[in-house]
Amino acid sequence: MKPHELLRIAWEALLKNKARSLLTMLGIVIGVAAVIVMVSISAGTEASIRDQITSLGSNLLYVRQNFSQGGFRTMGASMDGLVYEDAWAIADQVSNVQGVVVEMDSSETVKFGSVTLDSITIQGTSPDFPSVRDIELASGHFFTMKDLDRKTKVAVLGADLAQKLFGTADPLGEVITVGSTKLQVIGVMAEKGTVGDVDYDAEMFIPVTVVFQKFTPSFFARIAGDSVRQIVVETSADASLDTVKNQILLLLAKRHDVSLSDEKFAISSQEDIISTKESTTSAFRSLLSWVAGVSLLVGGIGIMNIMMVSVTERTREIGLRQSIGATPNDIRLQFLCEALLLSLIGGLIGVLVGVGGAVIYGAVSNMRTVIQVGSILVAFLSSAAVGIFFGFFPANQAASLDPIDALRYE
Repeated sequence: MKPHELLRIAWEALLKNKARSLLTMLGIVIGVAAVIVMVSISAGTEASIRDQITSLGSNLLYVRQNFSQGGFRTMGASMDGLVYEDAWAIADQVSNVQGVVVEMDSSETVKFGSVTLDSITIQGTSPDFPSVRDIELASGHFFTMKDLDRKTKVAVLGADLAQKLFGTADPLGEVITVGSTKLQVIGVMAEKGTVGDVDYDAEMFIPVTVVFQKFTPSFFARIAGDSVRQIVVETSADASLDTVKNQILLLLAKRHDVSLSDEKFAISSQEDIISTKESTTSAFRSLLSWVAGVSLLVGGIGIMNIMMVSVTERTREIGLRQSIGATPNDIRLQFLCEALLLSLIGGLIGVLVGVGGAVIYGAVSNMRTVIQVGSILVAFLSSAAVGIFFGFFPANQAASLDPIDALRYE
């Protein structure tokens, strides 16, 4: 039997029971649409994470103490960990370094007038912070190296923090109380938003030397230097991150008199952070895809069920076709074509519903969606595979009917 005749017969058979055909396709439609929507949401989440992390600057390396190796276990904590002077050693002795930022935070109560805010993050840092972290100032200026060296009591406010403390008034030049220390506001950051779990608009930025002096004083700092939580290194655009990373590790090992095998320090790049985040969302996406795939499986079972009913209802028709020359293979292909047509039409409708659903969901929610062409192809081809797989048994059952028994069937 010619292919176009198979398609015509299959199409006519489906049109005879329009409502049943549509209900049978519904499982395929839901399964395909679910796969596309779920993958789009997951891909959108990954894209948002990547954009957020890269929005903090480019070509960055994050230097931290490797706590998994037992950092800060001994009395000489600052001897084992990163210290303030390590940052300047990196800036002076490592090649292809464009900027270095130290970060050491504290949580304090901030007051201005009648306004009191508790548990505000005070970020002690260095003058390169705006350029390295790619954050602009809305007004005023950032503190300088002179402020850092002299431990000048100045502060730059995040956008939200400035609004909470001063409302619509200009905060520049005003004096605020942080803990028991008075700081003069010299600048306000432009809105940056939340990146990862850090809300930069809600933080206050001050010279890290002031943090050492007023908010995290350490007895051991007199001997080994002030500890810092993190050093952020910006490399030149054409630099090899691995080369710079190795140079920093060698320098720190030498400065702290440890071997590289001790792994006292950990250095990660933005790509490392993105990969870690994406591995989590990838696992979540796989889970969602499997859940959506169950709908395809249910749809396939529905196709098999309806096709078996169709074989029973059309037993005399099958016997008649066999009596006028149709071979078992013709009968098999006829019913297989019907099952495939059901799944392909359902798959096509599912693609339209899935793409439309992903676009609408991204427009009305605060979650970004990115439609993946690969997910569309996989979902559509899966629907075809489901039709063939679950349609084969009913088709084979029809082909195996005895012509005489089929003609006698009531």
